[in-house]
Amino acid sequence: MPLGSESPRFLRLSDVADVLNVSERQVYALVRRGDLPAIRVGGRGVWRVEADALERFITDQYAAARDHIAAHPFVEDADADDDVSADT
Repeated sequence: MPLGSESPRFLRLSDVADVLNVSERQVYALVRRGDLPAIRVGGRGVWRVEADALERFITDQYAAARDHIAAHPFVEDADADDDVSADT
């Protein structure tokens, strides 16, 4: 995002956690694993994620979900309960 725009160029990990609806700890793990690009700034080395990088990450996650679904098609079982279990 260009400087002077309404939205900040860099987001705190807590901001990213809000966008993704996950914990800040989960965002930190994404950053430390290298899944979500981030930089460290300031004397204390706080993490910041560029807004564009977050958007690319989200787009990539949609692609990964599509690939997963294609590789693991949903097959309805006539005898299955209405319960939904976690997909692994």
